[in-house]
Amino acid sequence: MLQSPTPKKRRRGRLFRFSSALVVLLAVAGYLVVQYVTGGRGGPGCKVVSGKDDGQEYEFSQEQTMNAATIAAVGTGRGMPERAVTIALATALQESQLVNIQHGDLDSLGLFQQRPSQGWGTKKEILDPTYAAGVFYEHLSKVDDYQQLPLTVAAQRVQRSGYPEAYAKHEPEATLLSAALTGQAAATLTCQGLPDSTQTAVGPDAVRAALVRDFGRTVLKETGAEVTASGSASKGTSKAKAESTPSPSASASGGSSTVTLPVRTGSTRTGWQLAHWAVANSSELHIERVSYAGREWAAGSADDPWHSTATKASGGVRIVTSQQGVEK
Repeated sequence: MLQSPTPKKRRRGRLFRFSSALVVLLAVAGYLVVQYVTGGRGGPGCKVVSGKDDGQEYEFSQEQTMNAATIAAVGTGRGMPERAVTIALATALQESQLVNIQHGDLDSLGLFQQRPSQGWGTKKEILDPTYAAGVFYEHLSKVDDYQQLPLTVAAQRVQRSGYPEAYAKHEPEATLLSAALTGQAAATLTCQGLPDSTQTAVGPDAVRAALVRDFGRTVLKETGAEVTASGSASKGTSKAKAESTPSPSASASGGSSTVTLPVRTGSTRTGWQLAHWAVANSSELHIERVSYAGREWAAGSADDPWHSTATKASGGVRIVTSQQGVEK
């Protein structure tokens, strides 16, 4: 005959179930925190190092680095100085860890945790990293003497955060990211660059579309990018214009295509910004190699530095993309 559990045994049972549930809850919470901090996507990582050879370096997920590259490109496209890019990156690091999250305090969203109810834009707009970065710069540009203000003060005048001092702790990593992603520090950003198998838009057209998305159409004038995927001048481009402004070429070999973005003489900083932007977007756009100014990056490891090439590229950034393994 089975006996009913005693009150003591029942208490033990409830305590055991409660403890088990608590362990599971903490495990789930820990997992969510890791996902939030690392960008919600495992796999390939990126590293930015100091251009001053002082050993300073920081690691980010590929998703975080791609969002950082967008923020930097939007700033450059608007003619904002490097200091503005640093402020924007430090702000996004504090607000979202450079992850385009769809939640936050109250109705806060996106990279900068902007609120639709406070006039920052619609939910769809705010979740567009290009828009979010643009509207941040729009507000920052209205802050008097923001370049001379401490970073945390400048960021707070835009964000109106409940924790205004928090932005300061991200200034060192934001400074290194900004130097690399604005082209100030050459060959300082590397990524593992493993292809994102979910992406179907790859190749020269995808590279060109992503450039326009992040930098704006002015980048086409800078690089002469008014071309088709085959490398010929776009319809409507006059012969005189094509001759006076170098156009990027795109050639295919096997499962790869090479896109060359011309860089005008004396615009080395622009060249390095484009090169680092390509590395940051390597997973998304299936970029295998990037070369510029006698240096080359190859997908495979975020720890591999840019290495010297036997011959210098003729004034342009060469981007080799792969179309293999992509669903059509």
